[in-house]
Amino acid sequence: MAKTSADKWKETVIKYRKQCQKILQISDNIRYAGVVNQYGRTLTGLIKPNLKPLLQSQDFKNELFVISTLVSLRNDTISSIGKLEHVILQHQKLTIIILQKNNVTYYVSINRKEKGLEKIVSLIKKAI
Repeated sequence: MAKTSADKWKETVIKYRKQCQKILQISDNIRYAGVVNQYGRTLTGLIKPNLKPLLQSQDFKNELFVISTLVSLRNDTISSIGKLEHVILQHQKLTIIILQKNNVTYYVSINRKEKGLEKIVSLIKKAI
């Protein structure tokens, strides 16, 4: 029996969820891993168990919208400067790593005390 578009979508979301699980296992300092579409809508996301989110729900939605807008606008410059490899945002309390692949954005938040960011970025790229 042929797969419906709903079946294919469900399989894709499950694939993204498994990737998020792999990302969470990379380091104990990773707090959250999620996949966002080009409109800032969360396709899937996992927060490490027993952690309290730092942002309220609406604030987090706004954060993802801003990130997806940034990444979408950057796509216009690909032919001039090349594909975006990753973005690291340093905040006082945490670090955010943003990667893009196949028209989705991977959003990963990490405790600020994590020192090996480049290694983590490399491991995340392998996981996705």
